[in-house]
Amino acid sequence: MKKYLIFTLLIVGCLNGFSQKIEGLALTPPMGWNSWNTFATNIDEDLIKGIADAMVESGLRDAGYVYLVLDDGWMAMERDAQGRLYGDPKKFPSGMEALGEYIHSKGLKFGIYNCAGSKTCGGYPGSRGHEYMDAQSYADWGVDFLKYDWCNTENLNAKGAYQTMRDALYATGRPIVFSICEWGDNKPWEWGTEMGHLWRVSGDIVNCWDCEYGHGSWSSWGLWKVINMRKDIRKYAGPGHWNDLDMMELGNEFTDAENRSHLAMWSMLASPLIMGNDIRTMSEETRITLTNKEVVAVSQDALGIQGFRFLNENNIEIWIKPLANDEWAIVFVNMNDEPVELNFNWQKHDMGDDLNQKFAHLDRTTYQLRDLYNHKDLGNTSVPLRAKIDVHDVLMLRLKK
Repeated sequence: MKKYLIFTLLIVGCLNGFSQKIEGLALTPPMGWNSWNTFATNIDEDLIKGIADAMVESGLRDAGYVYLVLDDGWMAMERDAQGRLYGDPKKFPSGMEALGEYIHSKGLKFGIYNCAGSKTCGGYPGSRGHEYMDAQSYADWGVDFLKYDWCNTENLNAKGAYQTMRDALYATGRPIVFSICEWGDNKPWEWGTEMGHLWRVSGDIVNCWDCEYGHGSWSSWGLWKVINMRKDIRKYAGPGHWNDLDMMELGNEFTDAENRSHLAMWSMLASPLIMGNDIRTMSEETRITLTNKEVVAVSQDALGIQGFRFLNENNIEIWIKPLANDEWAIVFVNMNDEPVELNFNWQKHDMGDDLNQKFAHLDRTTYQLRDLYNHKDLGNTSVPLRAKIDVHDVLMLRLKK
């Protein structure tokens, strides 16, 4: 019966070109955890179940982090006799469907990884030539999220390759968030909206403030290298389609101040909030940062507008983001190597977003100020804002009328 259903869906898909997305997915930037940053391909059933447990016990799930994504290394090194993928039996002896059931039992969503090429970046079987078979396997296992990488693609057309997997996912009839991990080489922001729900804008992130680590033909990028890499792409972001700045390195050897800046910037830029640290052993301060619902609310704002750099004054970067209900988020980031004293006169700045025709009109509108990390009110915009900001730390405010 399943074969006839798949065949029918394929015929319908061919007739309509799969032009319509499954509605209601990723209307705000997806939130969750991915295994790659900390564990690379060294993942197994016990680890993933432990992460699922920790997501619940730490309060991360209730803060909105619901996608648990297995990155590269979950599958056996060869397909079975019918050409199907299956979980490495040593790493995942209970099988992928049972793992998905465990993840779902925790109130979480099940994410998985593959690649558009013949092999994944770690050398495991890729999906090239097996897209419809693999998509149906994911649906059968209860997968809710697919990260689709770009290694070993041998001159494939990027847009076409992602369209093939998009169509394969739609053919299953299961709502699966599709994460395009093409690294920004073929400008996926220009075509990604019709193919998936989020697209990487850079190569892999690494846990440093502002650095580049070369690996021959490719590089790993520090936090601010990723932030500054692409220009004029914020217009492509919105509900259901997001610029993805990569998994967060928050909790991976950053200072507590840098962790706060990391979450603040990913929230301001409407990037998916996908954790990459070992949440089973994270510090209490890291847990408090990640579960800060006032900061996360900026990420999850219903307007879905990506923020932007408004000013840079004395190496204090000032970023703004329009929010629903005529509210605003503003972030002051201390890029200096020493603490700074902020003195910001609201009346001297014409704060607005020309792209989205949103304007604060600070000359005639007074906003109340809410400090999102310290959970306290800071007066209003009728008087200059004075505050001390530590090295690489952030002052993040919400402006309400």
